[in-house]
Amino acid sequence: MARLTNLGIMKQADAFPYPDAEPEAYKALSETLYTLTWKDGQPLGYMLDSVVKQLLATPEEVRGPVVVDEAKRTVHAFEQPTEAERTARVATLMAYWRENQTFDILRGWRDELWPVYGSDTEVLYSAERSGTGLLGIMRYGVHMTGYVKDDTAPYGMKLLVAQRAPNKSTYPSMLDNSVAGGLMTGEDPFECIIREADEEADLPEALMRERAKFTGMATYIYITDERAGGEAGQIYPETQWIYDIELPADFEPAPKDGEVAGFYMWTVDEVKEKLAEGRFKPNCALILVDFFLRHKILTPENEPDYDEILRRLHRKLPFPGPHQVGPSTA
Repeated sequence: MARLTNLGIMKQADAFPYPDAEPEAYKALSETLYTLTWKDGQPLGYMLDSVVKQLLATPEEVRGPVVVDEAKRTVHAFEQPTEAERTARVATLMAYWRENQTFDILRGWRDELWPVYGSDTEVLYSAERSGTGLLGIMRYGVHMTGYVKDDTAPYGMKLLVAQRAPNKSTYPSMLDNSVAGGLMTGEDPFECIIREADEEADLPEALMRERAKFTGMATYIYITDERAGGEAGQIYPETQWIYDIELPADFEPAPKDGEVAGFYMWTVDEVKEKLAEGRFKPNCALILVDFFLRHKILTPENEPDYDEILRRLHRKLPFPGPHQVGPSTA
């Protein structure tokens, strides 16, 4: 595998073609997708052709009414009167597909509900986490990079890197930034990162509340491969709330929930090497590039693709949700 540049790292995570810069690739991919659309015409997600076919093949008493416009390549579904009814309909569909082994991705069932927004603030319904890619809907998460100051190390710091457990259903044994997790319906981002920090690294809540700093948001559109644990080619529009934490020099992280195999405290140069080798989970690699930008490790003077990297860190997304409102730390 060729070594990845910083822009190459970004293109792995933000893989959906840009219509202005990659018109042919954008057109070719768009022709294979349907847009999950709300009543008012608001797009909610990008569905694969294979998923739409399975949706239509599912008994209507399971999936509810579905209207597909082949000319516009749109799908209208889950339009029951209330949020609770819509959530129940999606749950029934996902459970049916899981029971019938329709999609491999549902083998990684998480029993977590993730939100689907119809506006920047209104949740239309919630969907099982492992099935969100089947609908191509927005996915929200939190990522945190921990570091210790070290005057003997390049750039005066070392970074806390996690390695995923080998039995994880997604990206097993790959490297992560220090702590990360998915944001469930109704969950506060900062409370989420506190929970994940405790579960994954045994980071005390008091230390998190004192030292964890919100630094901004990242938006991008990932396209899955086989490492995601299911059907390749699913569209993952994602927003991450990003945090940094300066850790005490003597802090020793400890995996608690079985999702992390272990931790490393690496210099910036060691992290850069693993990034170039493609050892990091793609969106975790993107978060580390963001960390390097914010800490002036990567600058317009030493990174020729600086402007495009920034664009891919803050992609404009066509779907509604809190990412359209602006940063929120709590």
